[in-house]
Amino acid sequence: MTFLDQLRAATVQNQSLLCVGLDPQPERFPAGVGRDAEGLYDFCARIAEVTADLVCAFKPQIAYFAAHRAEAQLERLIAHLKRVAPQVPVILDAKRGDIGSTAEQYAREAFDRYGADAVTLSPFMGFDSVEPYLRYPGKGAFLLCRTSNPGGDDLQNQRLASVDGQPLLYEHIARLAQGRWNVGGQLGLVVGATYPREIERVRALAPTLPLLIPGVGAQGGDAAATVKAGWRGNAAGLATGPVIVNSSRAILYAGSGAEDFAAAARAAAQSTRDALNAARGDG
Repeated sequence: MTFLDQLRAATVQNQSLLCVGLDPQPERFPAGVGRDAEGLYDFCARIAEVTADLVCAFKPQIAYFAAHRAEAQLERLIAHLKRVAPQVPVILDAKRGDIGSTAEQYAREAFDRYGADAVTLSPFMGFDSVEPYLRYPGKGAFLLCRTSNPGGDDLQNQRLASVDGQPLLYEHIARLAQGRWNVGGQLGLVVGATYPREIERVRALAPTLPLLIPGVGAQGGDAAATVKAGWRGNAAGLATGPVIVNSSRAILYAGSGAEDFAAAARAAAQSTRDALNAARGDG
């Protein structure tokens, strides 16, 4: 199955638009969970086990593992995700962006070493920094487009001189991803939940691409506004414009007790999933 096939199947099977971001912060772990590299694995594996039937994707963030010398644990974690939730795709949040020869190595890292189904990328260096990832048939690549952080305005909201008028930079990225860059049908876009009007604009420019939307939960993005702006479906209720709505801290750290952290994470994930479904008319 391609990444898009996996995404569609998981969305239907789990009736979910929710992605759980795996961003482990040892200082926030409950008592009894180790603060070392093995603790990162144990914590994230447990979260994944209790949310596997509630999500359409998992998104481990590579920096949270690399900072603690836990790359081997990240490899094990992704392998574990594929055992406990084989229907759920894994998006490696790496935000890589480098020249073609270096991008080849990053692509090998994401897909061969870690076994991810998709990866996040920065498009700033142009198509030759993206193309090596598209050599992996069926894998996905999400380009940063309109990110949820306030500093995104510094570049993404700037106007360009263009034969097509004066599009904002993020609009230009959306057009490229929907158009000539999407040579294998593998591209998606990252658009922050904190900017629902921009989500709607990106959806208009990229009507069929999957949108990875972080920022719901701790960053303050509104679940209902996010879905209404980005999700598009047909008469049968199947996505023609998929969305993957990510929540990390609000789920991971919903509980603080050694005994109840997993149950609290599951409850938070279920509540978020249900809110997203209600926004698209499923409940």
